[in-house]
Amino acid sequence: MTENTSWHARAAEIKIDGRAFIDGERMAAKSGQTFDNLSPIDGRSLGPVARCDGADVDAAVQAARAAFDDRRWAGKSPAQRKRILIKFADLVQKYGPELALLETLDMGKPIKYSQSVDVGATANCLRWYGEAIDKIYDEIAPTPANSLALITREPVGVVAAIVPWNYPMIMAAWKIAPALAAGNSVILKPSEKSPLTALRLADIALEAGVPKGVFNVLPGYGNEAGAALALHMDVDCIGFTGSTRTGKLIVQMAGQSNLKRAWTELGGKSANIVCADCPDLDKAVATAVGAIFFNQGESCNAPSRLFVEESIKDAFLAKALAMLPRFQPGDPLDEATVMGAIVDATQMKTVMGYIAAGKSEGAQLLGGGDAVRTETGGYYVQPTVFGVDAGMTIAREEIFGPVLSVLGFTDIAEAVKQANATPYGLQAAVWTSDISKAIQTARALRAGTVHVNQYDGDDITVPFGGYKQSGNGRDKSLHALDKYTELKTTWIQVG
Repeated sequence: MTENTSWHARAAEIKIDGRAFIDGERMAAKSGQTFDNLSPIDGRSLGPVARCDGADVDAAVQAARAAFDDRRWAGKSPAQRKRILIKFADLVQKYGPELALLETLDMGKPIKYSQSVDVGATANCLRWYGEAIDKIYDEIAPTPANSLALITREPVGVVAAIVPWNYPMIMAAWKIAPALAAGNSVILKPSEKSPLTALRLADIALEAGVPKGVFNVLPGYGNEAGAALALHMDVDCIGFTGSTRTGKLIVQMAGQSNLKRAWTELGGKSANIVCADCPDLDKAVATAVGAIFFNQGESCNAPSRLFVEESIKDAFLAKALAMLPRFQPGDPLDEATVMGAIVDATQMKTVMGYIAAGKSEGAQLLGGGDAVRTETGGYYVQPTVFGVDAGMTIAREEIFGPVLSVLGFTDIAEAVKQANATPYGLQAAVWTSDISKAIQTARALRAGTVHVNQYDGDDITVPFGGYKQSGNGRDKSLHALDKYTELKTTWIQVG
């Protein structure tokens, strides 16, 4: 049996439980309603999933609040919470093949990357925040001799986390790991397009020793379960990753209810600027192509706007277009596939609509542009490259698909101006051998992360988030703990 046959065989045999996870138990939605979970690989049914709504949110919040108030988790010593989160990470790796398969079946990414990227990054995130628990110190302020002023961090309470479908496990870990490390109770709502690994993570957390009620998972639709969490009067904080449009609604709902803290990581239209003096043209080409088509282009930080200095633009594009055959979509359960399926019919229609808009507005189609593998019943789009003008729709709006817009420039200042001419500010890059130009450009780019002579460098130790309408707050690093803690000053008279 080949490895690829093995993945298909495992997919045929895997047992999937789509019930919600509340207070340590799997259970159906209180309404009894479910929704069908269809795989974008070939349209197969992955079974019914609980369609949670306000009643389930009330139950999960009640369980989370009870767990927080009796301090079954927050009251554990840092060393105890550390051991449990590290065991959680170990178990994620133990169940890695199962989690990778669920991720691929659910949202269509290649099994190659579900294993090598998503499982590993999820486990690493849990482990890193577990290790951080007993290494973060509180403060003592300078005071007169007759006083002692303590500045301490305390968990915020009940945290809701709403995560998207493009990196379901990783995005969940970025939210739940720092929230749990800080001592909070958490309610996770995964996207209805990719609920399976989130639900499985809840089982694994319980096995690791996370107490009942501390980590709950509610599958369901955004306008039902998601809105109920954002509006709930007993949720203290909400972290959201998704579209800017929905993020604005989350913030509004937080204000309409109890003014809960609302943290958002939203859309992007990231600029990748390649200057004529870039130190390695082949590396710049390979990175630009690989980064936009990774995960089928379904990444908020994808470098979807490529600015290339005119004197090297033709050579750059020739090399880039020659790479497109390597990224042709294939069977996501084949270990050799590097680009898989678009998440569902809705997103497929969106991507093809943007491609049609590019053609109708006069963009130059340089490669790709078609739906493929239609006979499978799944959703696949060729890697697509357009030559564009800055005002075209595909050069301005987030597509969330394998579509690259290429623009030329002769003046780096003008390229930076165009790069910043967007409501987003998530990520950017500049390629140059001139260190002064690199630093000046990085400072001028209005983005939460700026790469210099690379685009893939990343680690859990650095914060991730954006400027402008790409959101507020930061995921990853120790800075993420700021979102899930309150600062308390205790002033003590000692004489």
